[in-house]
Amino acid sequence: MNPSESISTSDLAQPIKIRLRNLTKSFNTAGGLVTAIDDVSLDIPTGSFFMIVGPSGCGKTTLLRILAGLDTPTSGTVEVSAPAAGRPGNSMVFQGDSLFPWMTVYENAAYGLSMRKRPKAEIDEVVGHYLNRTGLTKFADAYPHQLSGGMRQRVSIARAFANDPDILLMDEPFSALDEQNKLLLQEELLRIWEETRKTVLFITHSVDEAVTLGDKIMIMTAHPGRTKQIVDVPFERPRNVLELRARPAYGELVYSIWGQLRDEVQSARMQDEQEFKA
Repeated sequence: MNPSESISTSDLAQPIKIRLRNLTKSFNTAGGLVTAIDDVSLDIPTGSFFMIVGPSGCGKTTLLRILAGLDTPTSGTVEVSAPAAGRPGNSMVFQGDSLFPWMTVYENAAYGLSMRKRPKAEIDEVVGHYLNRTGLTKFADAYPHQLSGGMRQRVSIARAFANDPDILLMDEPFSALDEQNKLLLQEELLRIWEETRKTVLFITHSVDEAVTLGDKIMIMTAHPGRTKQIVDVPFERPRNVLELRARPAYGELVYSIWGQLRDEVQSARMQDEQEFKA
């Protein structure tokens, strides 16, 4: 069986939120046609925390952009179950700063709800809740330039959850942070996700992060990106990040996934070297 088509017993009890079949995306470049992702088929259950890892340039972000509606596939199909009435289909959290610098923390967090013309009382209640959950209540009137990088990412997370999307798309949101802030934000993200059980797709280069957060992990091949393997993460929820990382089974799973990923990273490096020489 193709690893992208593998089905665990847990999948059978959950409706499918996102279904991809034979998804391919190619781009016309000065050097010719370049295929970013090739023949990806995938089922993502509703309410799951789905991680994607792979070497640089394997099409992870392209896949996320297609799901966000920012790109269209060259071939294949994307099926996403419709959100509840009045709820946006998705929200995206980016790797770098994506806050509006002229807006306060409160105004940034409220942006999606404001655009949807929600009542002020509702906005105050929802935004207040997520600013509290992310430890930002005292900074509601601050501007992004007055915040640290970790705090700005907390605002991005609060904004995404406050918008109440059906699907949350996260593109390496913690990659620029130091390890201490990254661990704290992982814990905060897990606590908020436990409340909401949104369907989350999260791109990361970190195998540790993938195992810490995810229910399932898709390992992608080097360019062009294909599904190499889908791994079930067996650890129960809720999770304590530090306690989880102290378990021998955690280290064994990280080691196993890195074993699958290492050859793809080396292949990507060889491709880069060949392109540089050309």
